[in-house]
Amino acid sequence: MSGTYLGMPAFPKAAKASTKNEKLRANLTHATHTIRDKRAAAVGELDDWAQLRQAGKEIKDNTLARLDHYLLQAEAAVQAAGGTVHWAADAAEANRIVADLVHAKGESEVVKVKSMATQEIGLNEALAAEGITAYETDLAELIVQLGDDLPSHILVPAIHRNRGEIRDIFTEAMGRWGRPAPDGLTDNPADLAEAARLHLREKFLRAKVAVSGANFLVAETGTLVVVESEGNGRMCLTLPETLISVVGIEKVIPTWRDLEVFLQLLPRSSTAERMNPYTSTWTGTTDRDGPQEFHLVLLDNGRTATLADEVGRQALRCIRCSACLNVCPVYERAGGHAYGSPYPGPIGAILTPQLRGLQSEVDASLPYASTLCGACYEVCPVAIDIPEVLVHLREQVAEQGEGHRVERAAMKAATWLLDHPAALTAAERAATRTRALHPRRLRLPGPAKAWSDTRDLPALPAEPFRDWWKKNRKDGSR
Repeated sequence: MSGTYLGMPAFPKAAKASTKNEKLRANLTHATHTIRDKRAAAVGELDDWAQLRQAGKEIKDNTLARLDHYLLQAEAAVQAAGGTVHWAADAAEANRIVADLVHAKGESEVVKVKSMATQEIGLNEALAAEGITAYETDLAELIVQLGDDLPSHILVPAIHRNRGEIRDIFTEAMGRWGRPAPDGLTDNPADLAEAARLHLREKFLRAKVAVSGANFLVAETGTLVVVESEGNGRMCLTLPETLISVVGIEKVIPTWRDLEVFLQLLPRSSTAERMNPYTSTWTGTTDRDGPQEFHLVLLDNGRTATLADEVGRQALRCIRCSACLNVCPVYERAGGHAYGSPYPGPIGAILTPQLRGLQSEVDASLPYASTLCGACYEVCPVAIDIPEVLVHLREQVAEQGEGHRVERAAMKAATWLLDHPAALTAAERAATRTRALHPRRLRLPGPAKAWSDTRDLPALPAEPFRDWWKKNRKDGSR
């Protein structure tokens, strides 16, 4: 894969380029509006959606409060069912564990279920460096892989591609990865899906090792859950002899009863379906049925540090539905690649800086990749207050001196003025007495000119409120 998130420019620079791509914007607008409309209809069918949402929030918060307990419970249950549990503190350790397990089986290729966790740690690239080829089997991930591209959406990684582009990618690249695309391939969705099915079939049938993530990990039984729409995940989870699942530690939930809540919240918020076409569950290993060797890699990679932040930890509730991306005006115009992370959109703007830290230019810029309109919070099925966390992270960025210079200067001046009432009163009186001289618009230079040219300055009153109060409330009445 030639594209890489490493060393990408900060969000404003990346977005400045991506917003000029008219084809990208057209693809994103069509796709996100279609998904959000379908989701609204699916959610509207449930009278108790608000109660389900609150239940999901409370389950996640209660689990995070006792995360150590539930992780140890899950580990014991997986081991009792015949699986092996590995703990990975960071991406490098997780990648090493997976590579060693594949080498131990004498294999040089794996098939993969769509997984955000493995994208987060750069598993495909790490395996390639070890001489192991990872084949993506999710249709959208396959498009991204064949196109030597990067995913740009949590649910639909190839959302930035249209049907014509996908046909061209299949025609040009499939032969280099295995079975070529059929001659005369059209951009009809059914034809594209059939070409992908034929291309992947040989990989499913010969693969000895599969790699997956998981949507949920049920602590009481050690059961892992993957929901999907195509059936490729079911093929990976049942046919190979060895299954390796890389799962973020925040994916654990206490009981099957808790799972019932999320299996209602997730499909309606993501694919706008009442339930996912394929919901696969597995618990350890079973004789003569499915993989005979199962490894669970529990991934931290910044999650423990995020958990320590009382405001920011709510990002760990995320169930990766992508509803926030589909309503975000910033994501719709800038696209997923501008975020410089496998997690784009509003959730990426709060999750990525916490997992990776705020030291890099791109991570420090992500909390500002929002208008704070609140649409993301309104649609989040587990009630993550993304605007609250964005403001919280902006404060951290400002404290480390990474904020905008003009903004820092303005805030410093405002702080001084508000700390000195006499100076504030004098400034208010001076502003009202000179209001006839004030311009209707503030003409800012440079990139800010387009913003200031379309906005009028607010009209000042004839006198400050303090003076009006003294004149009209002399007796101190309220």
